[in-house]
Amino acid sequence: MAGWPGWVVLLAQGVLAGNLFLLIRRQPLSLYRQDFVGLLRRLLLGPGGLSLLCLALFGVTQLLSQARPALAPTAFAITYPVIVGLFLIFLAQANYAWRSLVFFKSDAALRKRWQLLEILLGLTLLSQLAVGTVPAWLGFPVLFGLGLFGMYLSSNQRWVGYLTQGQKWQAIGYQSAMLSAMLLFVQYFRFTGPAATLLAPAAQHNFLLLTALFAAFYSLTGLLVTVFSLPTAGVFEQRRAEVVGLQRLTQIIQRGQTSVEIYQTLLASAVQTVQAEAAALLLLPGVSASENPDTSTFLHHLSEAQAQAIAKLLPSQGAQAQEIIIDDLAALPGWPTNLTFGSLVALPLHSVKNYYGVLFLLKTETKGFDADDLGILNTFTSQTVLSIENLQLVADSLSNQRTQEELKIVAQVQDSLIPKNLPTDDWFDISTHSLAAKEMGGDFYDFLLLPGRRLAVLIGDVSGKGVTAAFHMAQMKGIFHALMQANHLARNEREQFPLPSRFMSQANAALAHCLEPASFITSSLYIIDYEQGGFMFARAGHCPTLYYHAMREEVSYFVSAGLGLGILRKGGYDRHINNQFYDYGPGDIMVLYTDGIVEARGTDGSEFGEERLKSLLQRCYYLEAHEIKDLIMEDFNTFTAGCPVHDDQTMLVIKFKTAQPEPGS
Repeated sequence: MAGWPGWVVLLAQGVLAGNLFLLIRRQPLSLYRQDFVGLLRRLLLGPGGLSLLCLALFGVTQLLSQARPALAPTAFAITYPVIVGLFLIFLAQANYAWRSLVFFKSDAALRKRWQLLEILLGLTLLSQLAVGTVPAWLGFPVLFGLGLFGMYLSSNQRWVGYLTQGQKWQAIGYQSAMLSAMLLFVQYFRFTGPAATLLAPAAQHNFLLLTALFAAFYSLTGLLVTVFSLPTAGVFEQRRAEVVGLQRLTQIIQRGQTSVEIYQTLLASAVQTVQAEAAALLLLPGVSASENPDTSTFLHHLSEAQAQAIAKLLPSQGAQAQEIIIDDLAALPGWPTNLTFGSLVALPLHSVKNYYGVLFLLKTETKGFDADDLGILNTFTSQTVLSIENLQLVADSLSNQRTQEELKIVAQVQDSLIPKNLPTDDWFDISTHSLAAKEMGGDFYDFLLLPGRRLAVLIGDVSGKGVTAAFHMAQMKGIFHALMQANHLARNEREQFPLPSRFMSQANAALAHCLEPASFITSSLYIIDYEQGGFMFARAGHCPTLYYHAMREEVSYFVSAGLGLGILRKGGYDRHINNQFYDYGPGDIMVLYTDGIVEARGTDGSEFGEERLKSLLQRCYYLEAHEIKDLIMEDFNTFTAGCPVHDDQTMLVIKFKTAQPEPGS
């Protein structure tokens, strides 16, 4: 660069750095399906790994230069520009990867502030190339202010709350490695500062050193946010376990198990959800499990004598009984000294007219139960009572002709609500299967064509059986058609209809006023935009969707968070439902189904299962939609041959055609 004016060199370097950032801004490391840890891993092992490799190469050349000093200038001249270039690439990728994490679930105001930070920070750093050394009285306040502003914006890391305890430790490891890499670059530019004048003016050294310091500062900020969120990880995982436990209980009860199995499931799920050390379920003498009249007590780490002694200390129970929490058992008059428990919660099992018994759980610590525990346990006991009474209704219906006629009417109503005309288009094929159980359930599905070449697909299952389930099924389908009507006040055509998560929230609010107290509905809503080649969906406690990705030749399940409709009725449901987005390709296949498919049992008592369904799709993905459905149902019928049908069976197969039309055609 000899003979060139210094300002020309700096201008060229500034233009190069600016264009590099603009280029990577268009193609940054992207956040894929909330894979936050994967984004950090790709950043560190990609551009970060190359940069650290070059720093290691510089260290080797320094050692060689000590042995042969004459090689030092040449080695420095070769490694310095390479390391600077890779540092800028690493810095740009890290900046925009961090930007995508900060923007996760952020609002428009935060995005505007971040853009302002980028402009101010860019101008400040590039000014180092223009003016060289800035006076301390001016430079320090500017840099300090930018640092605080960036720290404030970087603290908006909602993505950290979506990590499990293990994932947070992985994120801390990657963030620590990032911080170490940035500190190595700081040390490198400090070391090469005097020698850098051989290649460029001192202003370049100031620019690089200041840039590395800012990157290290923001890496430290992100690491601290993740570290300080560690104590809350257990709370989030506990709440997630409670929701999973609730859905497992409700799905098991829906299958129409015996009363003994239902009581055992209630006790096990309640113990696991609130992490109780001991528990007991005591039934009234006249309410023993019908399959075993001698079974009136279900125990967990208690003897029957201990359970009966505890029950005598509780207030008298009845059809109007309320739940009880005792925070300090040592202060309870008559509490046995040999029982070293600190707190107790007792919940009656009763309906409007009948009282069945009491469930109580114990913990060793005092004040071990809270209002959230009560809310979930009350849902458990309510669903148990509903299932027990449904079993009795089914038994009575076998000897009651009027009930048989009622079931026929329900079957006719349910059949009339199943779509007979399937949507047809050049973009996809659809094939369906629906079979009602003898004891009526509430499976349903529906389609709705939306403007802009989009298709809404709804599938679901109502808890319980009989007329009530069919009535709630009709309500849900009515809500679907009502909420999916166009909002003519929307800004554009695509915003006229609610997103799947918004639909589920609105449906939950509507059903809260009409569902039976212990009823709920599991459902999934897909909005397929087949002109854009993608879809979004939300899952409200329903079975995961089986999906075949043609390009990757891979079969997997879409598993996402989501709570059944009607479980939470007093607010807070929005926190338990979210949207998922996916781009489909020609030849991709979706299989939507209800639990009557995967939970059907064969002659040996085993379930048909999700793995068997997945294996079937792996074998027949190349067939047409109706052929895939026929092959699956043929295998299903062979598996369940000779076994009674306990639950409704519903399945939808959607295959995107291998020859997709041109957009706009």
